[in-house]
This record gives sequence, C-alpha cells and structure tokens, in this order.
Amino acid sequence: MEEANVTIFSTAFVAVQKVYYPLLCVMGIPANLFTFYMICFRKCGMSNTAIIYLSCLALVDTFYLVWVILVDLTLTFWLLQPFWHSYPWCAILGFLQYGSLYSSSWIVSVFTIERYLVLRSTAAKQHFSQARVTKLTCVAIVLVSHLASVPLGWINTVTPVDLTVDGVNMTLPRCHYRNEVYTTVIVWITTFLSGGIPIVLVIIFNYLIGHHLCRATNLFTKEERRAMHGRSTRGMLKRTILLLGTVSVTFVVLSLPRFVTYCILRTKYNYEDFNRNDYSIPINVAGDLANMLQNLNSATNFLLYCMVSRRFRQELVQMATCKAKALELGSILSHTTMKVFSVADHKASPSSDPVAVVLTNLKPTVERTRKKGQGSDYYLERVNHP
Repeated sequence: MEEANVTIFSTAFVAVQKVYYPLLCVMGIPANLFTFYMICFRKCGMSNTAIIYLSCLALVDTFYLVWVILVDLTLTFWLLQPFWHSYPWCAILGFLQYGSLYSSSWIVSVFTIERYLVLRSTAAKQHFSQARVTKLTCVAIVLVSHLASVPLGWINTVTPVDLTVDGVNMTLPRCHYRNEVYTTVIVWITTFLSGGIPIVLVIIFNYLIGHHLCRATNLFTKEERRAMHGRSTRGMLKRTILLLGTVSVTFVVLSLPRFVTYCILRTKYNYEDFNRNDYSIPINVAGDLANMLQNLNSATNFLLYCMVSRRFRQELVQMATCKAKALELGSILSHTTMKVFSVADHKASPSSDPVAVVLTNLKPTVERTRKKGQGSDYYLERVNHP
C-alpha cells in the first residue's frame, strides 16, 4: 500500500513539473523581454544606474529561462531523446546554463554593493552614477561569469544507458554527471560562487543599507524630513533602493533552499548508485521543490516591479490603454526682471547719467535709485551683481 502511494505521488509530482516548467517559459520569457522594454524605453522613475542594472538582469534571466527551463528541463520531461544528450551539446549547454546563472546572481550582488557605496561616499556616488561605468560593470560581470563557467563544460559526459520505455528495453546516449574528484570540486566551487557567496553578500549589504538609512533619518527633525521628501533626486534614490531591496530579498528567499538542498545532496548522498529520480526519498522531493523555487526567481521581475514601482504601473496602464504619455513637469526657469514703478503719470525727462541695467541668472541684490524728472518722481530698480 505504501509503495502504491509513493508511485502515485511520484507520478503526480512529475506531472506537476511537466506543466510547471513549460508554463514558466511561456510566461517568464515574454515578461522579461517586456520588462526590458519598459525599463529602457519608458520613464519608470528609475535612476540611470538602476535602468542599466535591471535591464541587464532581465536579459540574463531570459537566457537562463531559455537554457535551463526551456532547453533542459522542459525537453527532459516531454522528449525521450533531447538533442543535448549528445556531443558537443552536452558540454555547451552546461557552459551556457551556469554562465547565465552566475550573471544573474552577481548582477544582483554588485548592484546591492554599489548602492551601499553610493550611500556612504560622495566620491563613490559621483563615480558610479556615470552610465559608462555601469555599462562596463555589467559587461564585465557577464563576461567573467561565462569565463568562470568554462570548467562546467567538463562535469558531464555522454555514455550509453539501458532504459525501459513503455515496456521496451533500449539503449540511448545520456548526458549525465561525471563521477570524478575534480568534477566534485568544480561543482562545490560553483555552488558557492553562484549561490552561497552572493546570498551572503546580499544579506550583509542590505542590512548595512537599512542601518545607514535609519541613522541618516534620525539626524533630521520631522519638518526637515518632510521638506526633503519632495526632492526628486532623493525620491529617485529611495525608489531605487526599494526596488533593489525587493529584488535582492526575493533572490535570497528563492535561492537559499536550493543552496541548502544541493549541499546535502553533494555530501550525504554523493555516491554513484544514488537514484536522484526516486521520490520516495524526501531529499529528492525537497531538491526538486527547491529547483522550482530558484527557477521561479528568473521569471518574477515583471511582477516585482508591478508591485513595488508606482511609476512602472502607471506606464504599464498607459501603454495597455493606448493613452498618450503624460507630460512630465519640468523645472521652471527663473528669470531676473527689471520693474519700473511709476508714482506719477507724467512724462519723465531723460537723465543725464543713465543707469546701466544688466540681466543675469545670478541672484541679484536690488538697490533703488531715486531720479527726479520734470514734475514727477520715479523709482528705477538697479541690479547690482555680487
């Protein structure tokens, strides 16, 4: 009876994954591409650095969904012999998968560190606020991530495996984990570089950002905080930090279970005869659920921005309803004007010593010079510059 229950559960769990992963691709890939468009080409109230980091994150998450969810997991559940169960695709797919995983994790980590440095140092703010620096940083993250994923092309090998399909025995090539010492070392290093270290960095620097903001807030009175609340630069910084906090917390919550279960699988159950597809073993169920959560992290950007960013929602509604984009209020240019106040309705005679009046954008001081004309007095404001 217990064995029958386990079989029913295994069948149901596999059926859920067969639906879950294709659905994640159908919804996640278009959502990430649409998010990239919204961030780059619509005014969503984000700073220039946030636009670059978050748009780059949307792209690498899209590649992760393609390589891991679509090509690997979806085809595994729906096709008997996917194309990557042969050379050289077995090695290439591992390289592409971990390259996109590294890129996604470290973009979130570097963005978190950069926001903390900007809050702490004026020099760092001037340096990192340059769009060129941010673009070079994102390009470097992606390139280094793919360079670090090159050894992952060696952890799998293709060997013939005897399988029973619909009661028929057959031998098919399979791309599977290579049971070697150096493979285990590479996998452990990868586990910490893609999960452990980024998670720790995000937690630490998010705490430091929150602590710094609390200390900075306590330095001002309620009236001063109310006066600073309306400043556009400060408001944009707060919105950026709110977005970053939401993205980074989601990254930690969805990635941490995968890191924990993977460590358990690679220590207690790290032997060749262990059947990873046996769902009667609790760690296999926990491992697959953790995989489902981590993979969900790459498809949630659009929902996160909709929940957190009011400007993102406004742009989305305007675009969905085909309304004209609202004009943003620009700053009003201040002009220095010269006013002549007449105290009598008589014509004044020209003065022998005319007053030179110069208009400037500098804040002037006004000196009133009294002039006498024929039967009338008038005042002329004279602009004196510092």
